[in-house]
Amino acid sequence: MRASVVVRSKDEADRLRLTLVSLACQSERPEVVVVNDGSTDHTGQVLDEMRSELDLVIIHHEVPAGRSSAANVGAAQASGDIVIFLDGDTLAERDMVARHVEQHRLSDGLIVRGETWHLRCTRPFLDPETGSARQGEEAKVARMSAAELSRSVVMREQIRGAFDTVDRRAQPGIYPGFGPRKLYELEMEALRTQPDCAVLWAAASGANQSLGRQVFLKTGGFHPDLTINEHRELALRLCGQGLRMAACKGRTYHMIHRSGWRDPLKELNWEDVFYQAHPLPEVALLPLLWESLNDATSLPEPSRILSLSELAIASDRCKGLEGRQAVRDAHLRYTATPKVKLVAR
Repeated sequence: MRASVVVRSKDEADRLRLTLVSLACQSERPEVVVVNDGSTDHTGQVLDEMRSELDLVIIHHEVPAGRSSAANVGAAQASGDIVIFLDGDTLAERDMVARHVEQHRLSDGLIVRGETWHLRCTRPFLDPETGSARQGEEAKVARMSAAELSRSVVMREQIRGAFDTVDRRAQPGIYPGFGPRKLYELEMEALRTQPDCAVLWAAASGANQSLGRQVFLKTGGFHPDLTINEHRELALRLCGQGLRMAACKGRTYHMIHRSGWRDPLKELNWEDVFYQAHPLPEVALLPLLWESLNDATSLPEPSRILSLSELAIASDRCKGLEGRQAVRDAHLRYTATPKVKLVAR
């Protein structure tokens, strides 16, 4: 069984270089398909530099196609039995590919998610290796001492020969913060301990996730109108066709480069598309799970959804209702009503 790693990248050349070095160091050599999705920086030069180190397939888009379409094109050009999706700003520990392949060898019909961690130390840098400042962060980088700068950069030599120095600086979750970390922890806990959870598709990840290439292509790939939560929409479709979610220990590290994160509670363009495709109570209630993990949530405590099993229970109560708001209102009414406890005599 052979793996293809499909990497989507746009205007992140220096991070992409480090990502590709990490893929060149894999214990099980993959095919690497990079979709350069309309970059205007020196991404082409980086790809040319890495040709000799990787089994590399390069696809250049003159005009950006977007995350979903870029991934779909990459998977169509891949040749592996399984495809592992990765972003161009994400490092892979040396056994990441091998751990995905091992899971697929053990069982057919899986969607496998690895451990997704983040490197907050890279946030102010244009180039995480040289420590050059990205726009708006010049003053912060200038204030760094030589020792602090040395602790923050990520070198190719570290990736190749001392990856533990990268791992020690990382934290669980794709993005920093309490909410993203708590979400990561509950998703991975569900994947590891609740294989029959009815909403396990909600634990899907946008990077460090794999599935059979032919299954991916047959189902049509990622929804082309989604640029956020496209991975969960795909997982929902595939789980409905009998595939199962599973976890593996292969770890990746997102090299943070922005303040905050792509918050699905603020970037709302995905909701109409997702719910129109899947008018289910669990889709309508998914944002309440994320809102429940927010430190500043305004949700009443009884209405909070704090695990995927709680999401499944709440969704089951709302079956038959139509419309996102109707589902959410029903959940809020039910949880606001005091429940009578029966006392045995």
